[in-house]
Amino acid sequence: MQSSLNNETPVANHKSSHTAPPPITPGFLPNIKFDLLSGFLVFLIAMPLCLGIAQASNYPPIAGIWTAVIGGLLTGFLSNSQLTIKGPAAGLIVIVEGAVLELGREAAPAGADFAAQVQYGYPLALGVGVTAGVIQILFGLLKAGKIGEMVPLTPVHGMLAAIGITIMAKSLFVVFGLSAPSGAPIDAIADIPRVFTNGNGTIAVVGFTSLAILIAFPFLKSRISFLKPVPAQVVVLVVGIPMAIAMGLSALGEAEGNAMKYLVNVPNVLPAVFDNYKVAFMLPDFSGLATGVGLKYVILFSLVGSIESMLSSQAIDMIDPWQRKTDQNRDLLAVGLANTICSAIGALPLISEIVRSKANIDNGARTKYANMFHGMFLLAFVLMLPFVIRMIPLASLGAMLVYTGFRLASPKEFIHTYKIGAEQMIVFVTTIVVVLCTDLLIGVVSGIALKIVLHVINGAPLTSFLRADVEIAHTDDDRVVVLKVRKAIVFANWLGLKKAILAQADGRDEIVLDLSETNLVDHSTMEKLHQLEQDLASIDKQLRVIGLDTHTPMSLHPLAARRGVSKSSVVLPLSRE
Repeated sequence: MQSSLNNETPVANHKSSHTAPPPITPGFLPNIKFDLLSGFLVFLIAMPLCLGIAQASNYPPIAGIWTAVIGGLLTGFLSNSQLTIKGPAAGLIVIVEGAVLELGREAAPAGADFAAQVQYGYPLALGVGVTAGVIQILFGLLKAGKIGEMVPLTPVHGMLAAIGITIMAKSLFVVFGLSAPSGAPIDAIADIPRVFTNGNGTIAVVGFTSLAILIAFPFLKSRISFLKPVPAQVVVLVVGIPMAIAMGLSALGEAEGNAMKYLVNVPNVLPAVFDNYKVAFMLPDFSGLATGVGLKYVILFSLVGSIESMLSSQAIDMIDPWQRKTDQNRDLLAVGLANTICSAIGALPLISEIVRSKANIDNGARTKYANMFHGMFLLAFVLMLPFVIRMIPLASLGAMLVYTGFRLASPKEFIHTYKIGAEQMIVFVTTIVVVLCTDLLIGVVSGIALKIVLHVINGAPLTSFLRADVEIAHTDDDRVVVLKVRKAIVFANWLGLKKAILAQADGRDEIVLDLSETNLVDHSTMEKLHQLEQDLASIDKQLRVIGLDTHTPMSLHPLAARRGVSKSSVVLPLSRE
């Protein structure tokens, strides 16, 4: 499995084009020309995505812009993360939308329609968001930034794939000019035939043209050099806006009783700030916290958002040309404070967003000020050019989300998971199915529980889920230490093993990890050992793993889980295929 989890595209196998990065001088002025250009190009990508993510989450479209503005202007001053872009992410759509609808159904009068449920649920979801933001701040203060390392990779990948399928299914309705059904994701999937019988053909032309551009434009960029800096999302808007005007989408909506029905509806922000702030902002309602639904979404907002953000920033650190490392506790504190402020004014929650962060690196950014510039450009655009945003067809935004959802649930993810091992595929598919039929929390818990059961079946004693059994054996050479591990090494005890390795790395050149007496080494551990091996190599220390030749791999993939039950001639290096 790729170790990058976010929200929208895998990057762990990516090798940065900066094979020999130029020397970098820290600070604002020495890097301003690089960060300013990258911030502008990322802004062009972020603007339509922020609007689309907010719309799909049943928040006002402007809420997505406020999130990215706060993420850009605030988090850089608190976090040391250099190249991540903070903003709303597709991976949180299902959680946010679920909070709005479930809380809204409980609070709205009996028989209230969908619009009324959203109206009641939106401020209640904001109350949940503020509370989750405070919890994330506490995570950072309590140095809980390592929590993401205890989560098994496969259920999280399954969760993200299920989110991608849900986004595709629900956004397809928007592409056809319809409203997506509420309820469990499986309901939207079952209702897909309706888009072909009841969809608006005029709207569908705009939507499918936008989708075709998103699919075809990367191929053009690879063949036409001057197109490489141009984001596909910008091309979608350049084509989609004139199409919306030519096809009279505004008049079509007006004939149906709402001129903005098929276009993005954002307020004139400057007059609203001085006249009626509720036009552009919304205050949270905390009354939903006293309900079971409210508590469930506090857990989802705080845990899933934190884990996604941490894993995304770790993935971006891996492709940072200068190999700088994010302090996860500082970053979690920054994300928590930003999320508290976002929800306090009516904006979406944010995380370290992987697609925009990857674009930030590709566009030549050098420091965290690129994130700040991207936020400044978004703020300037929404203040000075809101009329341009109101010309954007919702079908184009829907197409962007269909494309994003497909990348989250790409067939390559299924193939890659199967190659790692059949047991990983079982956990992956089970997580997806349960998420689609119930909700995220039940789905992820089910995936983790199934993974524990499979580990026990494959020889992991229950005590190994509580602590790592590590014995330290010093050699005659003070520069080398051997750590012998017994029982099993799995996702739940990885932090104990990592702590032991790092404690012995101080003052030594080589750490030998002897796994010959383990019953099981799971896939998550193999993945994390590979990353730790790279991290130690960057500071001129070697992590050498021995004893895996006594294990049987569960597939031919180099990062597959290993059972210590028979002899084999398995190749030992942790490097990827």
